[in-house]
Amino acid sequence: MITFQNVSKYYESETILRNISFSAQKGEMLFITGPTGAGKSTLLKLLYLSEYPDEGDIVIGDFHLASLKPSWIPLLRRNIGVVFQDFKLINNLSVFDNVALALRVKGRSERDIKDAVFDALKKVHLRQKANSYPRKLSGGEMQRAAIARAIVSEPLFILADEPTGNLDSNTTVDIMRLFLDINIQGTTILIATHNRELFRHSGKRVLRLDRGVMTEEGGG
Repeated sequence: MITFQNVSKYYESETILRNISFSAQKGEMLFITGPTGAGKSTLLKLLYLSEYPDEGDIVIGDFHLASLKPSWIPLLRRNIGVVFQDFKLINNLSVFDNVALALRVKGRSERDIKDAVFDALKKVHLRQKANSYPRKLSGGEMQRAAIARAIVSEPLFILADEPTGNLDSNTTVDIMRLFLDINIQGTTILIATHNRELFRHSGKRVLRLDRGVMTEEGGG
């Protein structure tokens, strides 16, 4: 599903990622951990194609990003779900419209959009908030809406960057249960976090970044 092949990334004279190689299999839930500034967010940006490696190659399915035609980039991005720490919901759109946005970009019919959005909201237990606006939601509800937006188009995989960083401990547990439920249904998920409690006793594979170097910690 996803393979990094000797990937390095530099910002000016600073090495952010150094000769990174790993693979994530289809249907896997993988944690990437490490201290702040270790390169976790940069690694996810490389997968989302908002950054590009200076060395090496990244393979997503049949796509080699090093040789990917620019015209294919928007198409690939539409098949990647992304969940951010700060939610990135559009404040003047309802929960329904925030989630529907990804499908409208794809040109799906309004009937299909309605069915898919309500199905996604049901999965994250937010169906009753479809007509609410982000400013009326709790932090946990905003993250549920963001997860619904990430899964609504049935992406190739989901990237989550510190998805519980702004949430209290009880809400964090609920959000992680959601990710586990989504993963059990077959979706590949990569979660970047400095919070070791998210993967402790999870049984999931854990990769650690420190000063741009990756090591495998084994199961969480």
